[in-house]
Amino acid sequence: MNLPKHKYGRRLSYGDYLYNFFATLTGLTIFNWEFLKQAFLPPYEISEVKKHMTELGVKTLGIVSITGFIIGLVLAMQSQPVMQRFGAGDFLPGMVSLSVVRELGPVITALIFAGRVSSGIGAELGSMRVTEQIDAMEVSAINPFKYLVVTRVIATTMILPILTIYVIIIAIMGAYIAIIIVEPMSFQYYQNSVVQSIEFGDFIPGVAKTFVFGYIVGLVGSYKGYSAEGGTEGVGRASTTSVVLASLLILVFDMVLVKITLWLWPTL
Repeated sequence: MNLPKHKYGRRLSYGDYLYNFFATLTGLTIFNWEFLKQAFLPPYEISEVKKHMTELGVKTLGIVSITGFIIGLVLAMQSQPVMQRFGAGDFLPGMVSLSVVRELGPVITALIFAGRVSSGIGAELGSMRVTEQIDAMEVSAINPFKYLVVTRVIATTMILPILTIYVIIIAIMGAYIAIIIVEPMSFQYYQNSVVQSIEFGDFIPGVAKTFVFGYIVGLVGSYKGYSAEGGTEGVGRASTTSVVLASLLILVFDMVLVKITLWLWPTL
């Protein structure tokens, strides 16, 4: 099997891939530790955090709205015939809402958010790095890490749970539309079924883990962009790899957080 070539023409070996993997994990761990140290030190760039939250939320609102609506619509359309076959059509609103609240809503929203935001952060900070704007900030006695990285990571951590709640609502509405296309059902009955199916232990863990997902998206995008090198090619590489790494870490941490949730709430 032919392996892809290194940027200088040499083909990468499996040892190179392994080295790059552990080097990335090490660099990301050090970067994370630097963030934890800087995040609690003044000055606190509150206005910059608010600006990033607004920008990231508005830029992602359209795609997550469409995604959430389609999630609910398709899930209900696929599940409705199966539920009716077993005489459980009345449980369809509860099944769809639980699926969206506990897993589909948080994870898919986080993956969409990673694709839209992590790549943007990586490209933006990568461009600033290769054009030496970050170096200029350091010379001007400005802390670029706190101004560029800390504010973005805090913003992504805070905005993703809000987007997730919005997507959950849109997905539940999409499911209702899919149901009434096939059979009549009053909105009041659908609403009552959804409310009776969702408990505190379903909603809180599903939304709470999106704080972790948002932190991952911001941290990975900032790390890849802040450490970019190699001109415009390096900027593109930072943008691409930030999406891949953030999506992978979201799935891995989701598996861990689901296990922790089941351990804390064994009745779920």
